[in-house]
Amino acid sequence: MSDLLTSAAVTFFVILDPLGNVPIFIGLTGGRSVAERRSIAIRAISVAAATLVAFGILGNYILEFLGVTISAFRISGGVLLLLLAIDMVLARQSGLRSTTKPEDREAAHRDDVAIFPLAIPLIAGPGAMTSVLLLLGRVGHEWLGTGLVLGVMLAVLLLCLVAFWSASWIMDRLGVTGVNVISRVLGILLAALAIQYILDGLAKTFPNLL
Repeated sequence: MSDLLTSAAVTFFVILDPLGNVPIFIGLTGGRSVAERRSIAIRAISVAAATLVAFGILGNYILEFLGVTISAFRISGGVLLLLLAIDMVLARQSGLRSTTKPEDREAAHRDDVAIFPLAIPLIAGPGAMTSVLLLLGRVGHEWLGTGLVLGVMLAVLLLCLVAFWSASWIMDRLGVTGVNVISRVLGILLAALAIQYILDGLAKTFPNLL
């Protein structure tokens, strides 16, 4: 169980990237008062949390309905996380870990950016959804393990909220370069986790291969 907690904590911290999302949060909420920024952050985190919990609980049933095995999802999810890790190491923005240019243009005309693009897809994006499903796949239908994984995820989301509330302070101390350095280090950890997911999926699918 301790291994599961460690894996969940590292995975969610890397994927949800509380520090890495701070510059984007500042860009989307520029010109707003401190009170408005805090309100936007609370709503964004709340919607992201509800989305990820719902996806985590219903995800396995969706896979079973589609006839997709958890091993196949581990391989595909590992590949997706590996691509995300490469983007983090290269400090490159893509649709996997940030909003796309068309989404940025749409967000510029919105009065409320809490749900889109902050909650979805910035926080509860493809990487986060994949991660919660992969981690819950390790515990199966065991409610204790499910509760622990979701609890760790909510704790990291709380860190995201604190980071958003402290966005100006963080950027004054770290700057964009400092945030990118931290993201690069986390990207290396995510790459290792992604490869492990791929190997686990291959081992289950081809037991004589590995």
